[in-house]
Amino acid sequence: MASRAHDRSQTTSFTIPGMGSDHCAGLVRTSLYRLDGVSDIQTNIASHRARVTYDEGKLSAADLKAAIERGGYEVEDGAGAKTSRNVRLTVPGMGSDHCAGIISMSIRRVPGIEKLDTNISNHRVQVTFDAGQTDAQSIRAAVERAGYEVDASEEYQTTGHTSDAASEDRYLARAWKRLWIAAIPATLIMVLMGPHMFWQPIPGYLAIVAVLAFPVVFLFGGWATHVSAWRSLTNRTANMDVLISMGSLPPYLIGLLGFIYQMTSFIEMAATIMTFHLIGRYLEARAKGRASQAIKRLITMGAKTATVLREGDEVEVPVAELQPGDIMLVRPGAKVPTDGDIVDGNSHLDESIATGESVPVEKGPGDAVIGATINKEGLLKIRATRVGADTFLSQVIKLVEEAQGSKVPIQEFADRLTGYFVPAVLVIALGTFVTWLAFADIFQPILHWGAGFLPWVNPDISPLMGATLAMIAVLVIACPCALGLATPTALMVGSGLGAERGVLIRSGEAIQTLKDIKVVVLDKTGTITRGKPALTDAVALEGFDEEAVLRAAAAVEAGSEHPLAQAIVTSARERGLEVPEVTKFKSLTARGVQGELDGETVRVGSRRLLDEAGISLGDLEERLTALETEGKTAMLVAVGERAAGLVAVADTIKEDSKAAIATMHDLGIHVVMVTGDNERTARHVARQVGLDEVMAGVLPEGKVDAIRALQDKHGQHVAMVGDGINDAPALKQANVGIAIGAGADVAIEAADVTLVTGELTRVVEAIQLSKATFRKIVENLFWAWAYNLAAIPVAAVGLLHPMVGVIAMTASSLSVIGNSLLLKRAKLEVRK
Repeated sequence: MASRAHDRSQTTSFTIPGMGSDHCAGLVRTSLYRLDGVSDIQTNIASHRARVTYDEGKLSAADLKAAIERGGYEVEDGAGAKTSRNVRLTVPGMGSDHCAGIISMSIRRVPGIEKLDTNISNHRVQVTFDAGQTDAQSIRAAVERAGYEVDASEEYQTTGHTSDAASEDRYLARAWKRLWIAAIPATLIMVLMGPHMFWQPIPGYLAIVAVLAFPVVFLFGGWATHVSAWRSLTNRTANMDVLISMGSLPPYLIGLLGFIYQMTSFIEMAATIMTFHLIGRYLEARAKGRASQAIKRLITMGAKTATVLREGDEVEVPVAELQPGDIMLVRPGAKVPTDGDIVDGNSHLDESIATGESVPVEKGPGDAVIGATINKEGLLKIRATRVGADTFLSQVIKLVEEAQGSKVPIQEFADRLTGYFVPAVLVIALGTFVTWLAFADIFQPILHWGAGFLPWVNPDISPLMGATLAMIAVLVIACPCALGLATPTALMVGSGLGAERGVLIRSGEAIQTLKDIKVVVLDKTGTITRGKPALTDAVALEGFDEEAVLRAAAAVEAGSEHPLAQAIVTSARERGLEVPEVTKFKSLTARGVQGELDGETVRVGSRRLLDEAGISLGDLEERLTALETEGKTAMLVAVGERAAGLVAVADTIKEDSKAAIATMHDLGIHVVMVTGDNERTARHVARQVGLDEVMAGVLPEGKVDAIRALQDKHGQHVAMVGDGINDAPALKQANVGIAIGAGADVAIEAADVTLVTGELTRVVEAIQLSKATFRKIVENLFWAWAYNLAAIPVAAVGLLHPMVGVIAMTASSLSVIGNSLLLKRAKLEVRK
């Protein structure tokens, strides 16, 4: 066992409440990568989580947790201390509570058991266990030792999203608690300071404020900040808490000298700085919660329980216990518990959670449904097909989390600068202090000038006090919170907005690339067109009408399984026509079908079929040729011994395709269709929707070469839109791959961007969303850097009071978050 442990990689997750920006995430990664055995680290500041892959032969989860804490960050209790896994066992002999009790007793003797549930109605046992102490095989052996046979066992994953949300709520509650505990004494200090300074000195004032400020600076309010700063420094890193700690501790300690020497107290400043720091942390946590509320809505939208049929009885079970194949009953107004197929019943389902469309969709037997969608009317029986982490909703949540935790290429440069920023600020602060003491006369004219319009500037301040105030102001004003929040908050809002509209963007890199796209390559079938044939024309000769022709054709074609035949039958029924049964049905290879209806032979098929029967086409020849020129499949219809008319079937163009392509043209995008269809059909479709270029007769393997050719011609700004399955190689070759699908069948893993619905207008919305999100990222980074670059010199020359600086620092972070939240107002419009 020991040798195997050295070969096996393990992945565990940590919840780190204080990891609130990319700067913090970088320090966490730096601390972890110093450990021998860490191979990969993924951080997500939206959920305050870090996923670490490590060699469990060299390290343990406890080692990882200690490294994070050395870096200056708290780890949520229990997070990462163990890797929980789940196993579900089917035990046919567990038919009573007595049996369940025996099995439970045996399993609980196995070390590492965290949770155990038994369900005698379906003979299942679900166990959550610590993978570091035991495994699924040991649990199965425990059941067998108890004298029960295990029919099946399977390990499964839970998304863990609920616990993540709960952890965020706990962090917010803790931030609020620290805030009000600090705010009460800080407020009392402010109340006393006014009368003491401007009206009547208060006896024992210094002792009173020292006592009131002590819990604010050192205990409930500041302790976590100082511990974080100390750990960070001893770990040879410098997080943002270092600046706050150095901005609050010296003023308090210097203020204590007032008990020995006659001097101005700085203790009030220390308490105020810490209190405003805690206010900023709390407001940031709340604002970031608003920024990521889209994913919270997704998490809460799933059903909690399901009604299933077990041996003919209705049984209510937790959704976590569902297995593929279970038959679920979904009543009107209820949520569909998990992805599945309807086996009985008809209804309309609200699929807005998946598609962004508010209009309910009609569903019936054989149709696929998505978990968490709402049944509007009618009782449905649904067979579960996907459960747990495999469901569409879980994949969407995973995808949004990946996007929120990803990086935009522009951010790499900002991250490098931010990594040097805090150490540089410490050097600047120390240099400011020394410079003030050595060259105080240089700063006096500046102070006199500033006193004319800044009420907090005192031109008569002593050099020591000026040096102290300037140094503290530099420390607190330079905290790079706004820089760290600039990109992730915009990604949170942008990816959440996209998810609500059925546009799922996998990564920040895709967002930055998509905004610069110059060429969009479209597949034809299923992208521009609907992807399934439909009746387009019904033509009748003299003596017949269209309904009679269509009725006769549908009656004969009803005996065929061909997709074109089914399109004719479906269209006839949609028009309210009766589709009668025929006798003597016969399928004639490469020619068509025939059968007897009302005593006459009806033939539906090609010219050859009618020629063999000696039937003249008459006036149909010209119309047949015209329809075939348009790329439609036309079938002649003969009743008895004369031609009656024809019906034509084609893959119809989606209603929004023309508008979507026109809007792309408005955005300056060159639109190309690459299809395996013949040139004639492709050209006809291109004319209908206004395409710029057509590449026809291209086999799936040739689409990659077509993308490369377009990249050589137009540069690395080519996006490919396809179904995400057949077009997977081309989607990967393109600079941005966009998978377009419908509902749960969408190929989420196939592309950089996934469009839940089959509407081409979503491609336009994805491009517009990319432009809007990237614009916010650039705006946030610009203002955050501009703020720091402008504020540090002002603080260094003594024109910025530390208390004003900490307020400005908080306002800067909130302004970045607020600017990101404005993304929700982004207009994603398509030309009508």
